[in-house]
Amino acid sequence: MKALISVDLEGISGIVHPSETNPERYDYERGRALMTAEANAVIAGVFDAEPDAVVWVADAHGTFRNLLPEDLDRRAHLVRGKPRPLGMLAGLDEQTDAVLFIGYHARAGAGPAVLAHTVSDAVLDVRVAGRSLGEIGLNAAMVGHLDVPVVLLSGDDTACAEFSELVPSAVTVAVKQTLGQAAAVALHPQEARERLRRAAADAVTRRASIPAPKMTGPLDVEVDLYGPYMVDLAVLVPGVTRLGGGRTVAFRAADVAEAYRLVHLLVQLASVKPG
Repeated sequence: MKALISVDLEGISGIVHPSETNPERYDYERGRALMTAEANAVIAGVFDAEPDAVVWVADAHGTFRNLLPEDLDRRAHLVRGKPRPLGMLAGLDEQTDAVLFIGYHARAGAGPAVLAHTVSDAVLDVRVAGRSLGEIGLNAAMVGHLDVPVVLLSGDDTACAEFSELVPSAVTVAVKQTLGQAAAVALHPQEARERLRRAAADAVTRRASIPAPKMTGPLDVEVDLYGPYMVDLAVLVPGVTRLGGGRTVAFRAADVAEAYRLVHLLVQLASVKPG
């Protein structure tokens, strides 16, 4: 079987502050070491359940160059760097049997939730068919579009609850209990890794009983952007319109894959500074 492990950083045990997730800040090296160790625990769990598995690991935070290649379990294939097809889900295809979301965080506006956001601080909300979705929801929908189950998510308790609303039968591991945007009560990293290893083995074993999350098109999508100039750029994309003269743009997508690509394109445009 083929498993894809998508690893973000904000939802790793012990991580609560941007200084631990930003390569330009003093505590980042410690954060990426914790991230790599949790990825290894999940890789080990997959192999515990399926010794002959093929495991891909997508570095899914920021630059997509955070996991320490030399410290990652040598049995896994590491996908790193950007830009790349499917972003946080690089490596996903029709041959994938299970996807695991590790170190994920809640959507923008959720709270209390540690380091909650949706793809970028430029995005205030994304609504697909009227439903507010963050990275958890958007990525789960993209995985489900290929009829693949997302079997496990780890992060804070708010992220786990967000995921459970989408996939109630999947496994979750809350590695910290949120107290706010930059505060939590966290499991000891070793305890978190032991729980993740057991959960990964259990989730992969039960993959056939976990349905793939489905959204059928066409889909109406709305994106609330932080700054007016971001909207000015967004509406240059064919099919994207401004709603009500404010900071919301909208488009209709034929399916989840088209919606996923266009949302991420809008995020990239929103990062362009006015000049």
